[in-house]
Amino acid sequence: MPRKNSRHSSAIVVREEKTLDHRVALPLSERRLSFGDRWSYAPAPEASDYIKLRPRYKLFIGGKFVAPRSGKYFDSINPATEEKLAEIAEADAHDVDLAVKAARRAYNNTWSKIPGRERGKFLYRIARLIQEKSRELAVLESMDGGKTIRESRDIDLPLVAAHFFYYAGWADKLEYAFPGRTPRPLGVAGQIIPWNFPLLMAAWKLAPALACGNTCVLKPAETTSITAIHLAEIFQAAELPDGVVNIVTGAGETGKAIVDHPKIDKIAFTGSTSVGKLLTQAVVGTKKKLTLELGGKAANIIFEDAPIDQAVEGIISGIYFNQGHVCCAGSRLLVQEGIFPAVIRKLRDRIATLRVGNPLDKNTDIGAINSRMQLDKICELVDSGLKQGAELVQSRVRLPAKGYWYPPSFFTGVTASHRIAQEEIFGPVLSVMTFRTPEEAIERANNTPYGLSAGVWTDKGSKIFKIVNKLRAGVVWANTYNKFDPTSPFGGYKESGFGREGGLHGLLPYLAPN
Repeated sequence: MPRKNSRHSSAIVVREEKTLDHRVALPLSERRLSFGDRWSYAPAPEASDYIKLRPRYKLFIGGKFVAPRSGKYFDSINPATEEKLAEIAEADAHDVDLAVKAARRAYNNTWSKIPGRERGKFLYRIARLIQEKSRELAVLESMDGGKTIRESRDIDLPLVAAHFFYYAGWADKLEYAFPGRTPRPLGVAGQIIPWNFPLLMAAWKLAPALACGNTCVLKPAETTSITAIHLAEIFQAAELPDGVVNIVTGAGETGKAIVDHPKIDKIAFTGSTSVGKLLTQAVVGTKKKLTLELGGKAANIIFEDAPIDQAVEGIISGIYFNQGHVCCAGSRLLVQEGIFPAVIRKLRDRIATLRVGNPLDKNTDIGAINSRMQLDKICELVDSGLKQGAELVQSRVRLPAKGYWYPPSFFTGVTASHRIAQEEIFGPVLSVMTFRTPEEAIERANNTPYGLSAGVWTDKGSKIFKIVNKLRAGVVWANTYNKFDPTSPFGGYKESGFGREGGLHGLLPYLAPN
C-alpha cells in the first residue's frame, strides 16, 4: 500500500538570469508552490540478477561474433549509476568492409533468391524469439539507455516484435503492395540508428529491408549497443542465413565508413539534423538511395474546447515519461489563452507527482538521461531560456547522487525567438506558449525548421481535420500523443528528413519497383 510522505511536494519557479543548479534542482528563489502531499511507494525493482552481461561484446559479421581488427573497445556506461556495464568492440573501416562483403555474399547467394514466403518465415521466427526474450531485453534496454522499465517493457519490446510480425506478412505480397509493378530489392542496406529507441529503431529498419530481400549492415549508437548484439544472438537462434544481418558497433567514424562504402546501395539514418545534412552531401553523385528521419520540435496544440485533464496526461506521456528522449516529443505546448491558467495549474500539479529515479523500479516515471553529453546539452539550453527571460517551473525532487538526471520542468513566457522554442532539447523540458485563434496556432506550430510530428486537442472533429491539413508535420495525433503502430507510416517534412518508416510506405525505401 502506498504511504504518504510527511514532506510536501512542490515545484519551483525560477526568474533569475543565472545558471540553474541542475544537479540537485534546488530553487534559485524562495518562492515555493506546494501542491499537496506526494505519495511515495516502496521500491519495486525489476529483477536483473539473471541478466548475463558479457565483459566484452564483439562485432557480428557473417553470422559470427568476431573481434575488431584494431583490437579496440570502448566502455558502455549505465547512465543511472555511471557504472561500466561492458566493453563494446570499435569497428573501423576494415571491419565495415568485411561486414559489407558478408552482406553482399548473402544477398547474391541466398537472401535475394529465396521465395518471399521463406523470408517471411524467418521474420516470423525472429518476432517469436523477441517475444520470448522480451523481459530480458527490456531490462537490458533500461540498464544501457536509462529509460524506465515501464517504457521498455510495455511499449518498446511489444512494438519491436510487432514490426517483425507485420513485415513478415508483407514478404510474399510485395506485388500486391505495388500493383502492376515488379518490385525488386536494392541490395545491401547500411543502417545507422540512435540511442533513444535502440531495439525499436533496429526493427523499424531491419524488418522492412529483410522482407524486401535486402541484406543489412547495422550500426547502433555507441551509448546503446548492448541490445543490438543480443538481437544478433536471436538472429543466430532463428538460423537466419549468415551475413543477412551484420552489426558493427562504434562511433562516428564507423558510421562514416558505412556511408562512404562504395558497395552499399542504400543508407537509412535516424539521428540529428546536422549529421543528416552531412549524409545528404556524402551520397551526392553516388547511386545510393537515402532516407533520413531527423530531429523534431513537435507542437501540442490545446484549444479551449479540449478535454484539459486528458490533454495534460497526453503532454505528460509525450514529453516526461520518456525523458523527452523521442524526436517526436511534444516539447512545444501551444495553449489557447482562455484556458492558459487552468492548463498551467494542472500541469504544474501533475509534474510535482512524477517520480524520478532508478529506471528498473516499476514505480519510476522518469529515468536517467542517456549520457553526460546529453545532460550537458539540456542544461545549456535551459540556461539559455533563463537568460532570454523565460520563467522555469521545475519539480522539486531530490535526484540520485550518481548518474545523469534532470527533473521534469517547463518554461512559460516563451517566444518563438527563444532557442528553447526552436532547438531540439531531448530532455524532460517543455516550452509553453499561448495563441488566440486557430490561424495563429497553425502559424506558431509551423514556425520551426522541423516538421516531424504534432498534436491537436479539441472536442470538435471538424476542427481536427481543418488544423491537421494545415500543419506541416509528418504525423499528427488527435486527442492522444505518441501512439505508434507498425501499420502506420512515420516520417517528417523540412529539416525532419524525408522518406517513411512503417506501414506499406516503409517498404518503398528498400525496393526498386519496375
